[in-house]
Amino acid sequence: MNKNQLSIQVARLYYQLEYSQQQIAKELNISRPTISRLLKYAKDNGFVKITITDPVNDTEKLAQTIKDKYKLRHVIVAQTPSENYQLIVEQISHAASRFLSEQIQSDDILGIGWGMTIYEIAKRMKDSDRNGIQVVQLKGSVTHSQATTFAYEALTLFSEAYHTIGISLPLPVIFDNYETKRIVEQDRHIQHILALQQAATVALYTVGTVRDEALLFQLGYLSEAEKNGLQKAAVGDICSRFYTASGKIADMSVNERTVGIELNALAKKRLSILAAGGAHKLAAIHGALLGGYTNTLITDYWTAQHLATCN
Repeated sequence: MNKNQLSIQVARLYYQLEYSQQQIAKELNISRPTISRLLKYAKDNGFVKITITDPVNDTEKLAQTIKDKYKLRHVIVAQTPSENYQLIVEQISHAASRFLSEQIQSDDILGIGWGMTIYEIAKRMKDSDRNGIQVVQLKGSVTHSQATTFAYEALTLFSEAYHTIGISLPLPVIFDNYETKRIVEQDRHIQHILALQQAATVALYTVGTVRDEALLFQLGYLSEAEKNGLQKAAVGDICSRFYTASGKIADMSVNERTVGIELNALAKKRLSILAAGGAHKLAAIHGALLGGYTNTLITDYWTAQHLATCN
């Protein structure tokens, strides 16, 4: 065996099979100093090439790709150790709470959606030294279902972080009919809350899906026929407003009965923050980006990879 072959054999044992130099020396009956010299010889002659992958730099490049592709203002890609959804939500929540803490300004009006992701972000919020911040719900939160929306809990935690009293929207998010909704919205107290939604400078929300187990489908707002229709036409919802794969409103009848901020209004915010990730939410996130409703995306590495390449 010549020197080249021997150095390659030593390199395979050391780098691929993770033998120690002592183990290689014993295996090949060669001294440790010789093993060290052979490893150096293998690198010097190009038999071994070491590549270092910087995950931080990789996520930054991925974020820039998505930012350019979807014409966004901010993109944050959270590193996640696996595609486990609970871990994804935790990492997105950490990233979103940090981003909000950095970006929120005194006298801002923060509009929030509800759901598990928003609640997880709220749990991680630190006390803020900003002054005069108001917090308002972006959609109705009253339901007779046993399913948990975390609407009140999230509003309370955000309000505590910003030392304010949160303003809820004490209405069903989807009314049974448009006429009832129109009459209720004429109340001056409700009009004040809806006006605050419009005036919000920062909006924070996630996306829902149209799977059978989707939270909004469990709350009793929609008939079975409406659910079936939305599952055919829509890919997801933002603030309970359903949209298609291209980001268009999926069902005008349901949309007209929905109480809360319109999707087009989200695009006008200084910060319109979509915090979401996970394989089952990919279509909903993609549709939201195509609709142009968000200018800030906070997602996980796995979802970001798909968003960077999908059409």
